[in-house]
Amino acid sequence: MKARALPLADRPLEEPARWRLAPDHPRRTEILAAHAAAMQDARPGYADPDTGLFVLTAAWLAGRGTCCDNGCRHCPYTVEETPI
Repeated sequence: MKARALPLADRPLEEPARWRLAPDHPRRTEILAAHAAAMQDARPGYADPDTGLFVLTAAWLAGRGTCCDNGCRHCPYTVEETPI
């Protein structure tokens, strides 16, 4: 898919879209702490505490300037009402 230039979603970079990380996810607190630490250290991502996979931060994704349409957990372009 081709990358799309979109405006940033109207929410803080620290807060992922609810349908990308459910408010009741059992490891939400750990995941958000890992994301926050990576953003604070200006790292592009972190190892997901739940899966061990590398997850890009919202700050890094915003710096790209486009949405890749890959369903990134911390996509800063995703609008709550319109899942991709």
